[in-house]
Amino acid sequence: MSKRIIAISGSPRKGKNTEQLLQEALRGAAEAGAETKLVRLYELKFHGCYSCFACKRLGSPAFGRCVHGDDLQTVLKEIHEEADGLILGAPIYWGHPSAEMQAFQERLLFQYYDYSPEGGTLLDRILPVLCIYTMNATAEQTKTFHMDNGWNMTAAMFQRFFGSYQELRSYDTLQFDDYSKYASSMFDETHKKAVHEQAFPKDLAKAYELGRNLLAE
Repeated sequence: MSKRIIAISGSPRKGKNTEQLLQEALRGAAEAGAETKLVRLYELKFHGCYSCFACKRLGSPAFGRCVHGDDLQTVLKEIHEEADGLILGAPIYWGHPSAEMQAFQERLLFQYYDYSPEGGTLLDRILPVLCIYTMNATAEQTKTFHMDNGWNMTAAMFQRFFGSYQELRSYDTLQFDDYSKYASSMFDETHKKAVHEQAFPKDLAKAYELGRNLLAE
């Protein structure tokens, strides 16, 4: 029976940077023999964590599971019951993943958080996770503004709860086909297009390899 990898897109822009990287990761996973699926969060109606603590109630049939019956519940159920690997992709907005991805991560992670001194996990298996971030900022700018502090905390939570975590960051991405049509004079369009032509293909290749090897461990 083939393994199943589910990708979650937290980008509102179909076919752009984030989704291109996700599709390459899925292509690598498929060529390694996995069954793949892409879920677009912007096509769903859902909220972040409701802080109802139903997933923490001892003896509850919902123990370790999110109970809210919006569009995300089906996705969380599918991940819990069927996924052998998980790929998340999101653009970085104001230093953080898109609001949809943050809401998804709240719901996904909190249901497995064990309120014990050890801070363990309620997930009963290792589930490899690959997280892909795309951003307009350069690598240097993310360090200058300490943007990666929050990402590193999320990475630690995924490693702790899921047992396996990898990350790909795509920097200095191309936002517009024609920068002259937008209020974007701080950017050098020639530079942006050069980075897209030279660096982005390397990121696509990395995404492919990471997807191909996600279940290799």
